[in-house]
Amino acid sequence: MINFFRIISFLEGISYLLLLFIAVPLKYFNGQEYLVKILGMPHGILFILYIFISIILKNKMNWSIRQTIEIMIGSIIPFGTFYIDYKYLKSSN
Repeated sequence: MINFFRIISFLEGISYLLLLFIAVPLKYFNGQEYLVKILGMPHGILFILYIFISIILKNKMNWSIRQTIEIMIGSIIPFGTFYIDYKYLKSSN
């Protein structure tokens, strides 16, 4: 399950960066909305999976409430999922 979470974490982080730094600027500066439409739904699904799996893994990995909240907050900070992978997930493998 931890390997699956690492994959979801990586994909969620990449989709967030693409959305935040490529799709949204193109939408507001060039009026090109298609990338936001293309990337928005997959990112939303990956975000929900990330949160859901982190809740499931809380007990399995013996994470404290603070660690679990930090892991969840990592999904809304740019590059956060990569930091979470380095800090919590890579060593658990």
